[in-house]
Amino acid sequence: MPGSLERPRLHLSLKTLDLKIQIPPAMMGGLPRLEIWTEVTSDELKEHIDTIEESYEFFLAYAAQGVSGSGAAISGELSRYLSRADEALTAFESGIGDAAEGQDAEAVARMDQVLQRDASNTLAALRLVMAQPSISSQLIDNLNASIHFRAVLTDLFLVDEALKASATTS
Repeated sequence: MPGSLERPRLHLSLKTLDLKIQIPPAMMGGLPRLEIWTEVTSDELKEHIDTIEESYEFFLAYAAQGVSGSGAAISGELSRYLSRADEALTAFESGIGDAAEGQDAEAVARMDQVLQRDASNTLAALRLVMAQPSISSQLIDNLNASIHFRAVLTDLFLVDEALKASATTS
């Protein structure tokens, strides 16, 4: 059918262990990424919350430095915090189910959807910043001020406190 996207075709030959993948020309530049997600555990949840909170605080300090960003290389420290925040937010795209074991399943599932959506939105903003050749204080300040970043922080604090409250009553 003209104009429609074809699916990639995979050819396996066990006899020669020959692997061939045919990619339609329309997909050449935009193959979807293959990602395997697992839900975070309670300890990972705490670690990821700490990472995102530390990154947010570092970004506040970076924003206050007045870095112009014009032609300046991205500092190694800023790059590390951006990467760590990216990893932590990516982990939340898979959900918090394992970390919320023993909680009301429906309540957790609904909050999990909110957190996944907010983490995904924040990740989009973060990756836009990371894609820049230089990063000014103003750009980082705008990232921190983003409703998405603040929403995911608030989500995480809420989940963390709910889990703490549940742990003290059980």
